[in-house]
Amino acid sequence: VQLQASGGGVVQPGGSLRLSCAVSGTLFDFDVMEWFRQAPGNPRELVARITSYGSTHYGDLVQGRFTITRDNAKQTAYLQMNDLKPEDTANYYCNYRTPKGDYRGQGTQVTVSS
Repeated sequence: VQLQASGGGVVQPGGSLRLSCAVSGTLFDFDVMEWFRQAPGNPRELVARITSYGSTHYGDLVQGRFTITRDNAKQTAYLQMNDLKPEDTANYYCNYRTPKGDYRGQGTQVTVSS
């Protein structure tokens, strides 16, 4: 299983970005796709997760601003980030949770700065 994250960049406060995480390899009937973020000196933080059934969960700091979706046909999860704030600056990476274990992709940097 391999994960490929993309979509990061530099954006001004109040702006938007959409991250993508494409999964290749063996898939499972039930799985969970997650986005985490980590800024230097800070602990890892769960941003959002979505199950293969479409159930979602968001971290408190992004609730109402971020939306996680998935396209099972494309084996891809998306994270739409709106109203970005400087404190959203971090390395964002996706994690694929399966009955066989977790698989983590490389990160994509998001920088929110004026």
